Amino acid sequence: MKKKIFDAQFIRFLGVGVINTAVGTGTMFLLYNVFGAGYWISSAFNYIVGSIVSYILNKKFTFKNQDSNKKTIIKFVVGIAVCYGIAYGIAKPLVHTLLVGQSQKMADNMAMLVGMGLFVIINYLSQKFFTFNSKV
Repeated sequence: MKKKIFDAQFIRFLGVGVINTAVGTGTMFLLYNVFGAGYWISSAFNYIVGSIVSYILNKKFTFKNQDSNKKTIIKFVVGIAVCYGIAYGIAKPLVHTLLVGQSQKMADNMAMLVGMGLFVIINYLSQKFFTFNSKV
């Protein structure tokens, strides 16, 4: 059966994402703004915790994948790492360029928000077509 990119799976993925985002965003900004952790540590911690929840919920709820092998877990971890690097690697220089003259803290907070948005889009595509092997 031929599947579309934006289908019911995308809606379920967004629902799972709301849970991950609420917890992850709070954690990320708390680490950065209250505990003084760096940009990369704060944003990475968000995705370590969120990724565990994401894998479990997206595997069972979003993509209804029945595979229970190490290969799927490895593909998920690789996908998350690549998506994280791309999203936050693009977000930080882009936002810092656009917010020239703003404080480092303001620019980093905005970059983390932009990085989250980019991450959601490319992570969905990674999980749908790479990790859980849905076909278009």
